[in-house]
Amino acid sequence: MNEPAITPEIIAKHGLTPDEYERIQKILGRDPNFTELGVFSVMWSEHCSYKNSKPELRKFPTTGDTVLVKAGEENAGVIDVGDGWAVAFKMESHNHPSAVEPFQGAATGVGGIIRDIFTMGARPVFNLNSLRFGDIRGDSAEARTNRRLFAGVVSGIAHYGNCIGIPTIGGEVYFDESYSGNPLVNVFCLGVLKHEEIARGAASGIGNPVFYVGAETGRDGLAGAAFASRDLTEESKQDRPAVQVGDPFREKLLLEACLELLASGCVAGIQDMGAAGLTCSTCETASRGGTGVEIDLALVPKRETGMTPYETLLSESQERMLVIVKKGQEDSVRQIFEKWDLPYAEIGTVKDDGFMRVKENGVTVVEIPARSLADEAPIYNREVSEKNLPAPFDAATLPETDVTAALVALMSHPSLASKRWVWRQYDHMVRLGATVLPGSDAAVFIVREANKILAATSDCNAIYCRLDPREGAKVAVAEAARNLACSGAVPLAVTDNLNFGNPHKPENFLMLREAVEGLAEACREFNTPVTGGNVSLYNESPNGTIDPTPTVGMVGQIADIKHVTTQAFKAAGDVILLLGQLGDEIGGSHYLKVVHGQKAGLPPRLDYATEKALHNGVREIIRKGLVQSAHDLSEGGIAVAVAESSLSAKPALGASIDLGPTGLRPDVALFNESQSRIIVSVTSDNAAEAESVLKSLGVPVQRIGTVNSTGTLQIAADGKSYSWQLSDLETAWGETIGKLME
Repeated sequence: MNEPAITPEIIAKHGLTPDEYERIQKILGRDPNFTELGVFSVMWSEHCSYKNSKPELRKFPTTGDTVLVKAGEENAGVIDVGDGWAVAFKMESHNHPSAVEPFQGAATGVGGIIRDIFTMGARPVFNLNSLRFGDIRGDSAEARTNRRLFAGVVSGIAHYGNCIGIPTIGGEVYFDESYSGNPLVNVFCLGVLKHEEIARGAASGIGNPVFYVGAETGRDGLAGAAFASRDLTEESKQDRPAVQVGDPFREKLLLEACLELLASGCVAGIQDMGAAGLTCSTCETASRGGTGVEIDLALVPKRETGMTPYETLLSESQERMLVIVKKGQEDSVRQIFEKWDLPYAEIGTVKDDGFMRVKENGVTVVEIPARSLADEAPIYNREVSEKNLPAPFDAATLPETDVTAALVALMSHPSLASKRWVWRQYDHMVRLGATVLPGSDAAVFIVREANKILAATSDCNAIYCRLDPREGAKVAVAEAARNLACSGAVPLAVTDNLNFGNPHKPENFLMLREAVEGLAEACREFNTPVTGGNVSLYNESPNGTIDPTPTVGMVGQIADIKHVTTQAFKAAGDVILLLGQLGDEIGGSHYLKVVHGQKAGLPPRLDYATEKALHNGVREIIRKGLVQSAHDLSEGGIAVAVAESSLSAKPALGASIDLGPTGLRPDVALFNESQSRIIVSVTSDNAAEAESVLKSLGVPVQRIGTVNSTGTLQIAADGKSYSWQLSDLETAWGETIGKLME
C-alpha cells in the first residue's frame, strides 16, 4: 500500500506528541503504519479519551439507589423511574462542526445523541438543547456571521428532530461576545425502556459474528474526533470534510431496526459508530468485552470508490451501527435489516486475543491491542494557574439608571428575550407527550407507555462561571433543581456538557477543575448522581476563549399530573408570594452586563440548606394544590421574573408589586440575582395556608402583590413606583429575536 511516510510533521498533524508516539511504538513493539497512526490519533484525542479531563471527571458522584447503568460504562447512563421502567439520557456537543457548517453540524449532533440513547435499548422520546452564540445585534460582519450560525444551527436541529419524529421540548439559548466564532451546540436526548431491555456495548462471545448496519461509509466526517480536539482557526474552514452529513430518515429506519433487533434476543452487543466511526466501535466493544474483534474493510458497505483503509476506519459517516450477533442467529438478523431496507454486511468476528485487527481483502492493515486504544490513552494532570476571584461588586460605584428603561433593555436582550422564534421551528407536539410547552421553567413530558411524568431542564450561567467557576457550577446545578421544583418535580439525576478552552493554558484548566468540583459538590448535595455527559475543550477562536460553560442537564419526576406547574400567571386577583429573601447581590448579574456593559464582581453565593428548603417548600404547596404558578428568580432578578410570568399568560396578565422598604437602590432591589428565590401565585383563598406551610418548613415568604388584568406591570419599592405597559414589554421580549433574524 502506498501510504505516506511517518514524519515528525505527520505525527504533529495527527495531534500526537513525540512522547505519545514513543508510547505507541512501545505498545506495538514496532513503528505504526499510517493507518494505525490515524487510529491512535482519534482514539487518543481529547474527544474520545478525555486524556486531559478524566482525572477531574472521577470527582463526580455516579452511584445511587436508582442508578442502573453508571457514567462511563456504556453510551448513556440509565436511571430507574419505578414499576420496572427506566430512562436513559445524555448530553453531547457538536460545537466545532457547527462553527464550520452550522446546519449539518447541529443536525448530526442531534442524530448522534439519539443513537447513544437507542443503542442502550431505549426508545428516544424527547430532546432538549443548550445553545450559545455571539452577539446577533447590529450590522457588523461579526453580527451577521453570528446570525448565520444561529439560523443554521436552529434549522439543523429542527430538520433532524422533526424528520425523525422526536420532539424538541425545551432548552436554552444565550448570546455573548465570548462565543463569536465558536458557538456551543449541546444537545440532550432521553429515552425510556424496561429494566430487562438495557443493551450493552461489549463484544461478548468468542466466534460471534460482527455486523455492520446503516448508511454506507463515505469520506464525510473524516477524523472528526481529532478536529474537535483542537482550537478553531481561520484554517478550520478547510475542515469541511470533518463535518458529517446526516440523514434523519435513514436514522429512523435504523432506530426501529435496532429496537426490533434488541427485542429479538439476537444481540450480544451493540455500539453506535459515533466519534471515530468504525475505529471506536470496534476497539471499544472489544475492550468492554475483554475480547478481540477482527473485521475486513473490503466487506464494509461504501458509497464512494477507492477509499483507503485510513479513510474507511476514520470516517464519521452518520447513521451506522456495529452489532455483535449471537452465533447461529445471522439469518434472523438479516431478515430484520432487510425488512427495514438498511444496508448491512457481516464484516468480522469476535476473537479471544484482545486485539483490534483490521484487514483489507484479507491483508492485515491494523493490529493493535484494543484496551490500549479504548482505555489506556495517556492521562495528563495539566498545570493550573493561581485562583484569583474578583472582589465583591459595590453597587454604589454604578451611575444611577432609569429603572423603567432598564427593565425594557433586559427584556429585549436576546439572552433574556422570548425564544419563541426558535421553538416554533421545532415540532414539540409530536408523540403528544409535551404537557408543558417550551418557554416555562422546565419541560414536562408524559411517557404514556410507562405512565410516568418526567421533567427536564438545561442550565448554566456562564457569566457566573467566568467570574467564579466553582460557585457558578454550583449555581447551575441548584438552578436546574429549582426549575424542576417549580414544575412540581423531584430531581433524579444529571448529565453535563463541560465546554471550556484549551486545557494546556493554566487559566483554562483551573476553570475546568473548579467547575467540576463545584458540580460534584452540588450534585452530592441535591442527590443527583451524574450519569454521563461530554467534555468539549479547545473552544477557542481567533476572538479568544469562550466563557467557561459547564452545562447541566437535569431530569426529574412528577408523581401526579395535578402537580404539573408552569410559570404563567393564571387569574386576576391571585396573590403573588416571594419565597426566599429579596436579596442584594448584583455581581455577575445580567443587569450589570446589559445596562452597564460589565462582567464584574463576585456572582451570588449559594447556601445549600436554604436552597433545599426552598425546593421542598414549593413542592409541598404544589402537592397540596395551593399553587397557580411558580417561577424561579434567575437572570434579571425579580422584575424580569414577574414580567415573564405576566407575559407567559395567554392573554397576558399584569401585576401590581410592592416590595416595601428594602433599604436598597432601586436597581439593586429589582435586578439583583441572589439565589434561592421563587415567585408563586396562589388564589386569595389559599394564600394564608400557603404561607403557613412554607413558614413551617423554614422558608421565608412574603406577600408582594397581586395579579391583575389592567394591562400594566407596576412595581413599588421604598416609596417609589415604576410602571410598564404589557404591550411594550411584549414587544421588547416577544419580538426582539424574530426581528433580528428577519
